[in-house]
Amino acid sequence: MAAFRASLATAIAPTSLFALASLIWGSTWLAITFQLGVVAPEASVVYRFALAAGMLALWCLATGKSLSFPWRQHAWFAAQGTLLFGLNYLGVYLAEQYVASGLVAVLFSLIVFLNLAGVRVFFRTSISLRTAIGAELGKSHGDTLLGIGFGLGATVFACGGNLLAVRNQRHGVPLFPNVAWSMGYGALVIAIVAVIEGTSWGFDPRPAYVLSLLYLAAFGSVIAFGAYLTLLGKIGAARAGYVGVAVPVVALLLSTAFEHYEWTLAALAGVALCAAGNVLVLLPQKINRE
Repeated sequence: MAAFRASLATAIAPTSLFALASLIWGSTWLAITFQLGVVAPEASVVYRFALAAGMLALWCLATGKSLSFPWRQHAWFAAQGTLLFGLNYLGVYLAEQYVASGLVAVLFSLIVFLNLAGVRVFFRTSISLRTAIGAELGKSHGDTLLGIGFGLGATVFACGGNLLAVRNQRHGVPLFPNVAWSMGYGALVIAIVAVIEGTSWGFDPRPAYVLSLLYLAAFGSVIAFGAYLTLLGKIGAARAGYVGVAVPVVALLLSTAFEHYEWTLAALAGVALCAAGNVLVLLPQKINRE
């Protein structure tokens, strides 16, 4: 059975992983809006990732994947979780209190460039001309949102978390135990932040909040991050980060339908450039050392 699962994971094409992560995450930006209002953003982030970490831990136990690691590795889990699942998402939830969800997602397209720079600096990974051009195409429609402080900060934290995820994978840490521990630490760190701030630990029992929480935990956290981090291991952080440019296209479409976002010529041109950049980045390369 273990061999079958391994061969199945190997057989999943990067394009399928890319599409799965992009479509799910594209919808989560809208789902997050149902988390805002009654419950503090810090509490919602803790609920989401504590629940997701519990789901993954149960999956690991059910499939025989060990959750036991040396204490030194837990420091890496904590660092990855703090950036990728803690501070990153706290910034996103705070940003969506002020601007439409689709526009916050657009700002996240900057992660492509941060990932490109990060893998070059920390892992000395070469960046192909085609990947760089594809990233530049996808960036064009997001520049006007660079002033959104929370969104920009979240993007920086997410990039740092991605680089730590690359480090953990390169050291042979299994994917799902890695994500389970990291999400747990991310939830713990934001819980500590909430306690320091004196945040209220309320809960909204209405169906909109509960169902969006379950969707964000199961699909937006467990399934989408599983697909994305698998993709990251297959094609590297520089190219996998381009999910951050595909996602805003989906998010903007949903924002148009549910938040009455009004399209402009510049926005339409930006979506076209995103599509062109995606094709350029995801086409098979002859040599891939990432």
